[in-house]
Amino acid sequence: MKDMPKSIFLLLLVVPLLLIISIISPGQSDAERAHTVIPDWQFMWDNEQQEVVSPAGIRNSSGWLTGTPENKEPPKSDGVSSAWNRFTLPDLPWKQSAIMIDRIKGQDVLAFLNDEPVYEAKRDYMYTNHSLLLPFHPDDAGKTVYIWTNGSSDMTLGIDSEIMLGEYDDLRRGFIKKDLEDFILGSSFLFIAVVMFFCCLFLPKHTVSSWLSLSVIILASGALLITYSPFLYTFYGELGSVWVSVFDISLFTVLPALYFYFEKIYGPGPYRLIRYGRRIQMAYSGICLVFLAVHVLSHHSFYDMYYFFSVKILGVLIILQMVLLIGTTILYAAKRNKDAYIFTAGFGMMAIATLGDMLAFYYHDGHYELFLWKWGVIGLIVSLIILLGRKFARSHEQVLQYSRELEMFNHELQRSEKMEIISELAASVAHEVRNPLQVTRGFMQLLSENSKQTEKEYFGLALKELDRASGIITDFLTFAKPELEHEIRLNVYEELKHVKGILLPLANLSGGTIELDDAKELYITGNSSKLKQAMINIVKNSIEALDGEGTIRIWAYAESDEVVIHIQDDGIGIEAGDLERLGEAYFSNKSKGTGLGLMVTFRIIEAMRGTIHFISEKGSGTEAIIRFPSVPDSVEV
Repeated sequence: MKDMPKSIFLLLLVVPLLLIISIISPGQSDAERAHTVIPDWQFMWDNEQQEVVSPAGIRNSSGWLTGTPENKEPPKSDGVSSAWNRFTLPDLPWKQSAIMIDRIKGQDVLAFLNDEPVYEAKRDYMYTNHSLLLPFHPDDAGKTVYIWTNGSSDMTLGIDSEIMLGEYDDLRRGFIKKDLEDFILGSSFLFIAVVMFFCCLFLPKHTVSSWLSLSVIILASGALLITYSPFLYTFYGELGSVWVSVFDISLFTVLPALYFYFEKIYGPGPYRLIRYGRRIQMAYSGICLVFLAVHVLSHHSFYDMYYFFSVKILGVLIILQMVLLIGTTILYAAKRNKDAYIFTAGFGMMAIATLGDMLAFYYHDGHYELFLWKWGVIGLIVSLIILLGRKFARSHEQVLQYSRELEMFNHELQRSEKMEIISELAASVAHEVRNPLQVTRGFMQLLSENSKQTEKEYFGLALKELDRASGIITDFLTFAKPELEHEIRLNVYEELKHVKGILLPLANLSGGTIELDDAKELYITGNSSKLKQAMINIVKNSIEALDGEGTIRIWAYAESDEVVIHIQDDGIGIEAGDLERLGEAYFSNKSKGTGLGLMVTFRIIEAMRGTIHFISEKGSGTEAIIRFPSVPDSVEV
């Protein structure tokens, strides 16, 4: 775990910090603590079904049970589908008083003040959480509030939170705000998802699928947060069946989208489990969507069957999906995969958030509203976005790498074509010029023997220039045809020792010296004379660059399956812009140079399957690094 990025540990610390704050802080807001809690109420099962629901028939019943804030959870029905709650209003000191109840369990809810109806909510969809805010006049003090709820025979019914009594405007603000956070958070997810959908128009094709799957996950998560909150059902209850359907559709969508996203990030997974899981989940989500359509079109006639498939079986599949995805990430995390670390951090935040909610719930004896799970969802989505961003970064790096390689290949191709043209030209010119030069040199040598003493000096200069021209022609021929006719196994140290012996007098004459480090038995394949020619060209350039006293150091060693030769001087150095041009035809920093020496050197090293690289800084000297494929001592060539 040492390779885990520190930022992931910071992410994992966020939720525990929120957990500590939530446990230390009370479960209610400051506004709620400023109001009065009605201490007790009564509860009764409605065993006698009434044609018209009214408290008149049950007011004097003996079946009323007393509930208190310490024991306020409504009991589960025992084959009864409706129930009553009642409490008496105390003194109302405010000009406009109100009661607020955060949660009332039931499908339909009716509220009465004595016998007068004051609230009615009837739902043809299965969302059983109600929030209630009722205003009262000070003259209503002492009157009794009756709340009737009904639902299925196995449903929890009745008041499931404290009854807050206070000033109407204050309670109304709290009533609106308490579920608005979920709505805002979900809306933020929807906005992000819409923006991401538009971004797909400008993305490369190979990234669109991953981006779209993450957009669908964020969109569905936002829809789940919004439609799970009581906010829409409280203020837009007439569209409740739409909100429930949107919740189900979002749930059926987010599960296969999550599988698809992970398949894009991790691949098909071990034994292709992620791919098989995605296919199974897509098929089952399709089945659930068909059941949803039948359920809605039949006006909820198949509720029990739909509930079985969309809740019970789907819940098992969700558990299996979470186990599979977490197991996969742990497997990749064990292989020190940073993407797995990030995803594990996101899922870890979600797990810790859920644990934090439960611990805080028990710490406050049930007087606690779960909220940390929402931060867990945020952590999960953030981790998924980071995973996608890392994938895009890797793709971008690959594109840059391919671009650099393509540029290098194009440069090599251009150089190869240029060298080919120069080679053909050099070969033809060399052959045509060498013979006339040899004839001319012969006649000039004869004339110099019979010339006067003053003329011999001029003939000598002419012969030297002809010899220089012959050397240039020889370089042309070597460059044009660098093929090695006789390749043998060469002892690198012995070859370098011979080069040092040849050039040491020249270096001493210029005021410098040549140092050759002892080397182990290093062997390469090549032509001895061609290798010496290449090394002599490089060392001669170093001698000319010394500009007086200086040292040329030569050393060689084995590295992996290569032999590396370093030739380093402390001369005048080379400009950065000129380094890139070394080896080009006719490029030279010397006043009488042609650039053919290094060009020939490059061609010889290339023919021996080697590479050469120069490192230099103006005023600090130059270092040539040559690499050749090594051969074992026992191999004969």
